[in-house]
Amino acid sequence: MATCPECDAEIEVDEFDVDKGDQLSCPECGSNLEVTGLSPLELDLAPEDDDEDEDDEKEDDADEDDEEDEDEDKDNGWEE
Repeated sequence: MATCPECDAEIEVDEFDVDKGDQLSCPECGSNLEVTGLSPLELDLAPEDDDEDEDDEKEDDADEDDEEDEDEDKDNGWEE
């Protein structure tokens, strides 16, 4: 048994089925939780995933590069 740090709900987790760093969701409030300790079992709010935001920024940069290439092609008299 562990306690959700967000809503204080009791979460039934078998400490032998999880490892430190595993993530799970609170059934009461839906918060993403991370196992931070095994004996006793401790949960903390999982860090936010910034990877998705970084991927979006990279895609935006690539789109801008494509637009610049098209502008250069028009300046050189080339059209696609």
